[in-house]
Amino acid sequence: MTDSYQVPAAELVIEEEIKHSRFITVLFHCHSYEELKCVLTNVRGEFPGANHYCYAYVAAEPENSIAIGSSDDGEPAGSAGRPMLATLQGANIGEIGAIVVRYFGGTKLGVGGLVRAYSSGIKQGLAQLQTELKLIRYPGSLVCEYSQLKDVEYLLSQYDAIVDDRDFAEKVTLRFEIPRRHQQALNLGLATMSQGVLSAKFKS
Repeated sequence: MTDSYQVPAAELVIEEEIKHSRFITVLFHCHSYEELKCVLTNVRGEFPGANHYCYAYVAAEPENSIAIGSSDDGEPAGSAGRPMLATLQGANIGEIGAIVVRYFGGTKLGVGGLVRAYSSGIKQGLAQLQTELKLIRYPGSLVCEYSQLKDVEYLLSQYDAIVDDRDFAEKVTLRFEIPRRHQQALNLGLATMSQGVLSAKFKS
């Protein structure tokens, strides 16, 4: 299983005219359906009075087939949302949403024309989209002496770990999240640092 994937780093807007209809495509970082609804509300406010606001999203890793969705918003079934979603799924980018706003220009495009029109802006946008790498982190914990805390936290930072909680008792318990690819290296580093005393435990 992958522990990293690309996600959008910034919103991108593409505008084009196809047979007198105006199509505005918005690509954005989307990690939930709720976020998609918020962006959709903003887009409706920014581009009021359009005939259609179609959307598609993949709100998780690129290959996820559950946290996805699409809407034709009044266009013929399968002519907008589904081809938009298929284009997103083919991009190998996670947590991505697309909204296409259409101002109807008087010329009907037919289902095939609509499929091409609603996909066109997304394809152009994907070629220009700024992305960044997202690391999936998994829970881990370890117990160390107070005197070791500074060195342990430095080592965790070297392996892209994020400390969620510190419990100060007789010893210090650290709870953190770390990419799976770094788990083994972290334990090697801890063993070297503590002469074999320290090791972290990981949840699968």
